[in-house]
Amino acid sequence: MALVSINELPENILLEVFTYVPARRLVLDCRLVCSLWRDLIDLMTLWKRKSLREGFITEDCDEPVSDWKIFYFLCSLRRNLLRNPCAEEGMSSWQIDQNGGDRWKVESLPGAHGKNFPDSEVKKYFVTSYGLCLKSQKVDLKAEGYWEELMDTVRPDIVVKDWFAARADCGCTYNIRVQLVSANYIALASFEPPPVTIQQWSDAQWTEVSHTFSDYPPGVRHVLFQHGGRDTQFWAGWYGPRVTNSSIIISPKTTRNPAASRTQPETTQEQKREREWESEWESEWDEDFNNLPSPLHFYKPF
Repeated sequence: MALVSINELPENILLEVFTYVPARRLVLDCRLVCSLWRDLIDLMTLWKRKSLREGFITEDCDEPVSDWKIFYFLCSLRRNLLRNPCAEEGMSSWQIDQNGGDRWKVESLPGAHGKNFPDSEVKKYFVTSYGLCLKSQKVDLKAEGYWEELMDTVRPDIVVKDWFAARADCGCTYNIRVQLVSANYIALASFEPPPVTIQQWSDAQWTEVSHTFSDYPPGVRHVLFQHGGRDTQFWAGWYGPRVTNSSIIISPKTTRNPAASRTQPETTQEQKREREWESEWESEWDEDFNNLPSPLHFYKPF
């Protein structure tokens, strides 16, 4: 059987092969092999197919995405950047900023005069006392895989969430502050709503706080998260707000800029080529694949 150069494969088959290659190897190694590989790896079609294969989108997804490569990398990095958000490891990973009254404590749900959390997977919470209790975490974005150019140019959404609840038999005050800061810790954007006061004899339901940082200034390198509070009765023990399931998640933007969408730009050659791939992919794949020799033997150089 004659050896077959991998570059003799139909381009749509080569693209399919690339969907199985780890993304970082595609960008750091494969893209440097030759101009054909570079051009194929730069096609947005490849990154859309990889997003589909890894479950980041579904077949019927119609969300507008401006850059599928960035979308793919952001989805692959997507996770909660806060450590120990549900108190499963005690106070580990949290910096204690203020420890008033009888100090911070970890309790199991639902707790005295409390309610179960909406997510049954959450088993514990942090609870405050009669003196102000605050704890915090600092997230180093570069250490978490978010490179500087990404944060300065793409500026993906940074979604912050927290959950708090009061005991039914005691009032309390809940505080939260989240800041996006530069490398030298200058605040570039902040979320600090007024403290929430819950009166005594409340329903003790869990409440979600959510904020999305969008279109923030370039230069963001860290996220500072702080929350806590105290009870309003000044009772000894742990009668202040309960907090758990906090999160900081960086997510890709899927909606186009409204201003840009009012004017239809001229279609580039790359866009035309990608549209052709989208329309021809499914019909050509089976035919080309069935016509290949088996097993395949690839060799270099090209």
